[in-house]
Amino acid sequence: MLVLKFGGTSVGSVENMTHVKNIINDCTKKVVVLSAMSGTTNALVEISEQIRLKDSESALVLIQQLANRYQNTIEELLNDSALINESQEYVHQVFKGLIELVDLEHTELTYSKVVAQGELLSTFLFSRFLMQEGINAALLPALDFMRIDNNDEPDSFYIKQNLNRILYENNEADIYITQGFICLDVQGNISNLQRGGSDYTASIVGAAIEADEVQIWTDIDGFHNNDPRFVENTTAISNISFDEAAELAYFGAKILHPQTVIPVKDLNIPVRLKNTMSPDSYGTLITHHVHGEGIKLSRQKTVFMLLR
Repeated sequence: MLVLKFGGTSVGSVENMTHVKNIINDCTKKVVVLSAMSGTTNALVEISEQIRLKDSESALVLIQQLANRYQNTIEELLNDSALINESQEYVHQVFKGLIELVDLEHTELTYSKVVAQGELLSTFLFSRFLMQEGINAALLPALDFMRIDNNDEPDSFYIKQNLNRILYENNEADIYITQGFICLDVQGNISNLQRGGSDYTASIVGAAIEADEVQIWTDIDGFHNNDPRFVENTTAISNISFDEAAELAYFGAKILHPQTVIPVKDLNIPVRLKNTMSPDSYGTLITHHVHGEGIKLSRQKTVFMLLR
């Protein structure tokens, strides 16, 4: 089974959601991990900040603006009346819950509850879109299996036991949709894997189910031989080792969360970086082996290869 993660840009518009649907709809079983729609997490972080500052009026304005965006997305994405009604009710409940937090004391848990809503919204709407398109998909809440321990590290045993049980219970589905980033802490409260953590979620899931491959889909076709934001005519690196990928990510290559390769490295599960807008491109394959000369990075070289 494959694990495919799609970032915020990949699900940031109805057009891009359609691209994702076409990529995953190949009649093979897979787990699909989704980030929040692009811009949503930033908006939720700002809502949390206004609650912390006790600026209720600003928080409510931001909540309404974000709610309007999701209502518009439903109207563009769905045409089945039953699914539209179900999605509108879900979105209404999410934003009602945010409004209820506005005048309460702000805590770390408040922040976690607020920012978690982005992934919950994107996965719910995308799963309903797949249902409308006749695709056999099941929505598996990450909060039912993803947990961190007392050291804020993934609780691998708990995750493996619960995720595999849930997959078995939903064996009839072809595609499993779940949230990146969010999890429970050891006390059972909502927490998260920090910004960019959806990549990390995908590799944790990949390790738990011993996936054939983990694919990270974003808006660029893999690691490049230089930073394309500053250098013209860069090219994608086709193959790279786990250690080289981890070093690049550690020094700021934003295409990959720094901890992504850790869960899968010892299991020798390949990680492939792919471009949602160019799905036929090879991308970058991360394994223990590098074909050809590779890039054999020194730390000095790495600093100058901070990729987007």
